Amino acid sequence: MLTAWRLVKGKHLRHAFDGEGARLWGGRWNSPGTRVVYLSETLSLAALEILVHLHASAVLAAYAAIRVRFDEDLVKHLDRAALPPNWRAYPPPPDLQAIGDRWIAAGTSAVLRVPSVVVHLEHNYLVNPAHKDFALLARDPPAPFTLDRRLLKH
Repeated sequence: MLTAWRLVKGKHLRHAFDGEGARLWGGRWNSPGTRVVYLSETLSLAALEILVHLHASAVLAAYAAIRVRFDEDLVKHLDRAALPPNWRAYPPPPDLQAIGDRWIAAGTSAVLRVPSVVVHLEHNYLVNPAHKDFALLARDPPAPFTLDRRLLKH
């Protein structure tokens, strides 16, 4: 059984697993219009993935952590050799969004393991909320999440 983490603002907990935010704005691994839920393989990586986008530490107290467990059988692993040379660029190259969009459209698995840009030797997971096996992901109740405010000196 694998464990992954999702950090989400408390005000969005009700929609934490519907992929609506990713559908509206897109992300590194999906274009706008495609529903995806992003998870990280560790809680600390999930925190770093949030921190790279924050501009003020005041919002850190607004997050909750949700642990998610799922069988390895539900996961497809993205081959790093399939990544374009600029996969870590910011803003993300459209090629990465195309990879995620094709995976969602193909419906080959409920979860796709992808490398993290923030910590390139660790991984994030994309979850397809429309996949038939989505219900097999076990979610713990949300827990308050706080980080040391020294991580952001704003």
